[in-house]
Amino acid sequence: MRRVDDAVDAHPPFWEAQLEAARRGSLAWGFAAFFVGYGGYYLAVVVLGALRPHPHGGFDPSQPPNTGPLLLLAFAPNVLLGLVPAVFSWWRGHGLRADFGILPRRRDLKIGLICGLCALVGSWTVTLVIIAVSGPPPETDLARLMQGDRTVWLFLFALFAFLGAPLTEELLMRGALWGALEHYRIPRVVILVLTSVIFALIHQEVWRTPVLFVGGLAIGMARMITGRVSASMVAHATNNFLPALLLFAVAR
Repeated sequence: MRRVDDAVDAHPPFWEAQLEAARRGSLAWGFAAFFVGYGGYYLAVVVLGALRPHPHGGFDPSQPPNTGPLLLLAFAPNVLLGLVPAVFSWWRGHGLRADFGILPRRRDLKIGLICGLCALVGSWTVTLVIIAVSGPPPETDLARLMQGDRTVWLFLFALFAFLGAPLTEELLMRGALWGALEHYRIPRVVILVLTSVIFALIHQEVWRTPVLFVGGLAIGMARMITGRVSASMVAHATNNFLPALLLFAVAR
């Protein structure tokens, strides 16, 4: 394990993150957690995609009880993104609190809120630019969902987008993957850019890739400043709050 004093001297601007890295020690197993987690996610997406009732025309999850539950089922693969790093942490590491700093502190809330607002503003700005250049985005299941009724399924969908997705995705991206790259002394700026690129690509939404990349940079800054995943979770949730609220509000 690196000495705390050496870590602080190495990168004074990020002394807090350096202290956290020195205290938690090795996260070399983070690569395995990342690839297993994302591999399981992708496999589950393929399986569920094959089982969807209307593979060509999509489905309308705003009409319970037949199709409404499918909306939440579509989020099932996302759970694996966070579950696998958690299992690796309990198995190979020292638990979620020590390995990832999952319990937020007051500073994490402050930094996370600021970075989340930056992510939101940056994402909306890039979205407007893309619309101005290439026109409106293609219609998706989510867009059709927003045209449906305001149901309990829609509420649960919005709630998971606000709280669930930030938890699972941050454990994978800014937890396992970031920690593994940090273990091998990859420069922080490189880690920030690399994890933001991967964060954008794993969503598999071509039109939104630049939007997700910009948002990922701001969210990753919370992790880079504090050294704790809890700060990036707060940033991610802040970024997702307004879209989740609008998703439920615009439904009839």
